[in-house]
Amino acid sequence: MRKLVAYYSRTGNTKFVAEKIVEQLDADLCEVVDKKNRKGKLIFLTGGFAAMREKLTEIEVTNSVEDYDLVVVGSPVWAGKISPAIRTFLVTNDFSNKRVAYFVTLGGNKAEKSLKNMKETITPKLVLGELGITKALENQDETEKQVIDWCKQIAKS
Repeated sequence: MRKLVAYYSRTGNTKFVAEKIVEQLDADLCEVVDKKNRKGKLIFLTGGFAAMREKLTEIEVTNSVEDYDLVVVGSPVWAGKISPAIRTFLVTNDFSNKRVAYFVTLGGNKAEKSLKNMKETITPKLVLGELGITKALENQDETEKQVIDWCKQIAKS
């Protein structure tokens, strides 16, 4: 089974988790690049507003989901929603015959809303799991334990 971990990361938290998942699942890594400038002091306002309104953006990716059986998708949480880059990635790819797992990284502790937001965006063949990681880079040891346990569950499915 070919596995892909696709992620968007602005601060490095989601990238850190994605790389740990790649190690555990022996998967390929796909960075989703938002071609819109998401830097600067106002990003929390403009990015959060775009996420809340479920806006799409122009993206660039390193891999296509077509060649994979399992796709793990990761996004930071912005204003309780997934990032515009990941929303675009989800709606511009066909997941109908894919096994999918989702993860989000966030500063708070309410990942359920964002995970639900991801699930409602596409209809995959099968959802294997969901994971919310709080402050991934601040709690690297705990994050790695969570990822290892989660990946074991996915591998069994």
